[in-house]
Amino acid sequence: MAEAKTAATVAERPVLRVLSGEAISPPPAWMMRQAGRYLPEYRATRAEAGSFLDLCYNPAFATEVTLQPIRRFGFEASILFSDILVIPHALGQDVRFVEGEGPRLDALEGRAQFDRLREAGDPAIFSHLAPVFEAVERIRGALPHETTLLGFCGAPWTVASYMIGGRGTVDLAPARTLAAADPALLDALLDRLVTVQTEYLVRQLRAGADVVQIFESHAGVLPVSSDGDALKRFSLGPIARMVQGIRAQVPDAKIIVFAKGSGLEGHARVVPETGASAVGVDWGVDLAALRARVPASTVTQGNLHPETLIEGGRALDAAVDAILAATEGLPHIFNLGHGITPQTPIAHVEQMLARLRGGR
Repeated sequence: MAEAKTAATVAERPVLRVLSGEAISPPPAWMMRQAGRYLPEYRATRAEAGSFLDLCYNPAFATEVTLQPIRRFGFEASILFSDILVIPHALGQDVRFVEGEGPRLDALEGRAQFDRLREAGDPAIFSHLAPVFEAVERIRGALPHETTLLGFCGAPWTVASYMIGGRGTVDLAPARTLAAADPALLDALLDRLVTVQTEYLVRQLRAGADVVQIFESHAGVLPVSSDGDALKRFSLGPIARMVQGIRAQVPDAKIIVFAKGSGLEGHARVVPETGASAVGVDWGVDLAALRARVPASTVTQGNLHPETLIEGGRALDAAVDAILAATEGLPHIFNLGHGITPQTPIAHVEQMLARLRGGR
């Protein structure tokens, strides 16, 4: 059973304070993919779990790896350990993770494969995902009270592109080809993902998540839209429907939208067009320019280049300082502009946090 989000709870959790519009100095921090292969304790748990999906679906293992970076670094937020592809798996698509290569799915190439997917109202979908909600409950119970817990899912376009292509591809050609050949089929798939993932995030919030994040990893690679606004048609529009659907059931829900690759203009559109509580900022956007473009009340998150974290040293200190300067007196959550990579030295994460928390 999720705890009630009282005013006292919000006051005690810095990330929730920022998402309510407060500027905090130094800003609270977490990292996308913070539970992962750069940590030796994660690698040990991953080996014990067996397959990657076994790690995702075992609440004890998922809880353990979610807590590991909190124990080591004391981040102000923790994010559920799972994967965006548990959704196509729950819909009945075959999903597997190949060591050294990443996810593989049986590609959805046409109407016949789509028709074999579970309908949005099929109770088997959420029975399949029950271990995820159990993990959320366990994690919230084990976290320090002041630590915010984030749930998440992929945005409909990003998840659809994996389902159609059968894997991640640089140019998403299979998904864009299907959009041109059978736009009604792509719309039907996006609609199903909107419906299922809205309920998925609602259940995460009710299980104990304080915040949810929607990952649009492929906002920079979209099909051609007849109205000339592909970002709205395929990305921000479906996300907005999710936000509206979540808030219809959880009116005070805090929702972060990360639209990687959408550029300065796209990032500026995220909050007004989706209703999100905050915009995640990728490393390719000039954060100072974005802050100058959006209202001062807009909550931003992220922007540090993961490769700068790998480099460390003076470059890392300078990048942390630049983010602090760009967001001084403004509501911001410190994070990377994409996920931390496996080769990142732990010492550089420690350096980043020391700089952020007053080691200048």
